Amino acid sequence: MKRSELQAHGTTVIAVLRDGKACIGSDGQVSLDTTILKSTARKVRRLYNDSVLAGFAGATADAFTLLERFEEQLGAHRGNLARSAVELAKAWRTDRYLRRLEAMLVAASRTELVLISGNGDVIVPDDGIAAIGSGGNFALAAARALVRHTSLDARRIVEEALSVAADICIYTNDTFTIEELA
Repeated sequence: MKRSELQAHGTTVIAVLRDGKACIGSDGQVSLDTTILKSTARKVRRLYNDSVLAGFAGATADAFTLLERFEEQLGAHRGNLARSAVELAKAWRTDRYLRRLEAMLVAASRTELVLISGNGDVIVPDDGIAAIGSGGNFALAAARALVRHTSLDARRIVEEALSVAADICIYTNDTFTIEELA
């Protein structure tokens, strides 16, 4: 198999806003084709004086580049999450270098949640839940059910949703990084 045919498979990142709290969690697995390269990667970060959480999925170097650019936007817009996300998305669409990046970001403050894609989309979910990565849809479904049918807090919902994804998605493990804003 040629090196260019090897596929990197991603991650699971889930974000939940509930009762004035924001929580983002991810698994720790990094896979290349059929090989697990690392089990303890940290894909969630605290940004802008610990007032914003961000999680990323996709090519690692690309994700870190986007995270740095997002943090620059947060600084330029004094922590305004929505404005920073829109400005990052605009740059991502128009900058020749950024346009080639293959990654996605989920970011949250205590009151806002956004998903930022490489297509220039800034999506604010209706239900305060967003997920990305190969196991994202599994975690999203679990989180939606938990929000609708339990009184669990944001952190427990993230933990349980990640556990469901880890049980189903072969590219998601059960080594979690979870950050919360209360």
